[in-house]
Amino acid sequence: MTGLHERHLAVSPQWLALYYRHPLELTHGEGRHVWDADGNRYLDFFGGILTTMTAHALPEVTKAVAEQAGRIIHSSTLYLNRPMVEMAERIATLSGIPDARVFFTTSGTEANDTALLLATAYRRSNQILAMRNSYHGRSFSTVSITGNQAWSPTSLSPLQTLYVHGGVRSRGPYAELSDERFIQACVADLEDLLGHTRRPAALIAEPVQGVGGFTSPPDGLFAAFREVLDRHGVLWISDEVQTGWGRTGEHFWGWQAHAENGPPDILTFAKGIGNGMSVGGVVARAEVMNCLDANSISTFGGSPITMAASLANLSYVLEHDLQGNARRVGGLLIERLRGIAAASPAVREVRGRGLMIGIELVKPGTDEADPDAAAAVLEAARAGGLLIGKGGGHSTSVLRIAPPLTLTVAEAEEGAAILADALHAAG
Repeated sequence: MTGLHERHLAVSPQWLALYYRHPLELTHGEGRHVWDADGNRYLDFFGGILTTMTAHALPEVTKAVAEQAGRIIHSSTLYLNRPMVEMAERIATLSGIPDARVFFTTSGTEANDTALLLATAYRRSNQILAMRNSYHGRSFSTVSITGNQAWSPTSLSPLQTLYVHGGVRSRGPYAELSDERFIQACVADLEDLLGHTRRPAALIAEPVQGVGGFTSPPDGLFAAFREVLDRHGVLWISDEVQTGWGRTGEHFWGWQAHAENGPPDILTFAKGIGNGMSVGGVVARAEVMNCLDANSISTFGGSPITMAASLANLSYVLEHDLQGNARRVGGLLIERLRGIAAASPAVREVRGRGLMIGIELVKPGTDEADPDAAAAVLEAARAGGLLIGKGGGHSTSVLRIAPPLTLTVAEAEEGAAILADALHAAG
């Protein structure tokens, strides 16, 4: 055990998770690579949990941060803030939500917490519909709507949460149905649930479930849900903390795979837009955003320095078509991984969109999740020079692969080769 690890254990909560038997201290990064305190170089396929979205030490972002830091770092929302207004204008337009208003936070947890405040105040209801296998943050309100027991440490809650089918396509009671019948069954379940409850405030859903193992429903499910929700006066919150900004390749937002009935009522975002800076936020139409009848501010949300970073990062993403790169390179990577998985009896499924890919591991010859195998592959990948993540609903048996969106074809091939060796070594 390293000295820093010992010091960490002495002052940190026991529930503060660390990856690896011998945890890493990352000291610097460049592009898609990072280095640890011992000088080892790694290809980064996790980006600090999908947060270093563009690249490590991206010159455009580091320059914007340095220049803004030389002017003023902090002021709070009590003062006019030009970078915040400029960023809000761009996000309002990109969101697709009409007459949109934007409120900035410091994290995805806080963004979802704010969305819940808005929805419950607007609908005058503390009932929330959420998806099974979901994850929405670590605050008191967001753990209460998280449908993943491993990340929901208390049943005490300010909200009454009801869970809906549909977030996981290949497991559960509807797994064997066709996509069309799967959607029909999930809609029928939602209709039945609404027939037995008082009026819920909102349904909150990740278009692709992140911590849950990069699972997603068939395209169109949330459009079908929307018809039912609108009929019952229930808002739709799309949690885009992990799916936003083009990561799925096919769309800029995850909700656009379900766009038949237009954008959500509320959209939340965070992680990648700051490329490592602490940025989150909520977008909602003015009627919903302005429903609060008390004052509010944010001390750190929308700070000049984080907004400068986000503006530079967003410009880079759009000007270099990183959504298109996620689609092209992510498509190559997922096909390469499926080819590798075909030779491994421990792999149940390779799934994903763009540069958001999950590899689900099971005990060979069974459908039983194998978290020990996932942990072993994580270690073996590190030994080979590759950093990945893990997650999953019933257990942490899914390898999570989410590189920066500037990933090259050569780097995708390199990472796939390391993963192939790691799967072989761990199997």
